[in-house]
Amino acid sequence: MDINKLEPTAVWKNFSKLNAVPRPSKKEERVISFMLEFGNALGLETFSDAIGNVIIRKPATKGMEDKKMITLQSHLDMVHQKNADTVFDFDTQGIEMYVDEDWVKANGTTLGADNGMGVAAIMALLESVNIPHPALEALFTIDEETGMTGAFELKAGVLQGQILLNLDTEEDDEIDIGCAGGIDVTATRTYNEKDGTHGDAGLEITVKGLKGGHSGMDIHKGLGNANKIMNRLLYLGLDYNVRISSLNGGSLRNAIPRESVCKLNVGRKQADKFLKKVNKLSEAIKAELSVQEPNLQIELIDIKPAKKVMGLGAQEKLVKAVYAAHNGVYAMSGAIDDLVETSNNIAIVKVKKGEIKIGCLTRSSVDTAKLDLANSLRSAFEISGFDVELSGSYPGWNPNPNSEILTVAKSTYIDLFKEQPRVVACHAGLECGILGQNYPDVDMVSFGPTILGAHSPDERVSISSVQKFWKLLLEILKNTN
Repeated sequence: MDINKLEPTAVWKNFSKLNAVPRPSKKEERVISFMLEFGNALGLETFSDAIGNVIIRKPATKGMEDKKMITLQSHLDMVHQKNADTVFDFDTQGIEMYVDEDWVKANGTTLGADNGMGVAAIMALLESVNIPHPALEALFTIDEETGMTGAFELKAGVLQGQILLNLDTEEDDEIDIGCAGGIDVTATRTYNEKDGTHGDAGLEITVKGLKGGHSGMDIHKGLGNANKIMNRLLYLGLDYNVRISSLNGGSLRNAIPRESVCKLNVGRKQADKFLKKVNKLSEAIKAELSVQEPNLQIELIDIKPAKKVMGLGAQEKLVKAVYAAHNGVYAMSGAIDDLVETSNNIAIVKVKKGEIKIGCLTRSSVDTAKLDLANSLRSAFEISGFDVELSGSYPGWNPNPNSEILTVAKSTYIDLFKEQPRVVACHAGLECGILGQNYPDVDMVSFGPTILGAHSPDERVSISSVQKFWKLLLEILKNTN
């Protein structure tokens, strides 16, 4: 089915146009130009700020001039992930989409529904001629996925709206009023390369087939982390004088790592014993994760032994540091039922040519707890000789259950769908917490359509949910004061 013919057509057509524009985080020049051209073509007040956020303003429709201006906010960038066997260039190609029953999906890549559906909905409102609404201000931020740079750099006094609707959540029965903050924990060290021993066998271990997903919204699901799984296998190698030549696990700090590949040397006399141990542990890990990760694969193939390998001392410290570092849920919230309070994702582990890099994203709705876990990770890595940097810290969004726009959103949802919405805080990094620092008097809520598998090639968005989300958005605009 043609995606442009899905309902609401105004939203899907704009989503298709947006997805034709490559828009990786930190490379948003093309999508910024796209949005500026879009606003200017409509004859609306359109400009970008110094960092690259795009702001477009549209006057109120007749009879709604006295209502408060509403800021509609979504981010322009998307996570770029693909399956290992997918041939695709994110820098030059548009996303290839298709319809599968009630879902829109992508061919082997992330879809960009996070946060492209929000952007497309705002575009549809800006170009509409028959939708009643108060004065609108569209804020399209950049670099949300890898640092929230756009939100951080948005200056006070730029926005004029008194209400902000963030369209970046992923379950259509939720209204979000709070979110987690985060901090990057990056551990690096160098090591001396050693000559591979003559007579070594070469081995490549690949962990793949994991679901991956959003390192905040999916962290409680017990999904497999490719870096942790690989590390369990490498820990066996400490007893068999196995030497790593390279290791490449994960690629994005905010995505649960789906794949890891390690090349190593092992003495021929010990190779059989090591392989038996690895195969036995591999089967045990598959059994442990059989429910959460039914497609997990651990492959071993013979390769040419490497000429240069990691020294045994550095390798032992690497493996033990990753083993000691916490991954997954660290604490649940005591204030909100079923909410993850604090977590960590060991997102990236890379070893190559004398350099090691480990990247983590630590999240928490409690700032002191976020720093506590970050310091725990720092300690695990520093004991093993790593240099550790804490960077990119961003605040959470404190819930306001007495929010006026929350009251409007809840009553509108109930009137439309004859059920109560779930009013929640989420374990993801929404930009509301950052925007609230320079705009503390702006009343904010967040909602969106149902998106599953965000930050992974399994990302998909529900067609019926987009219809529900669009209906709710239009009614909220009518019902605000």
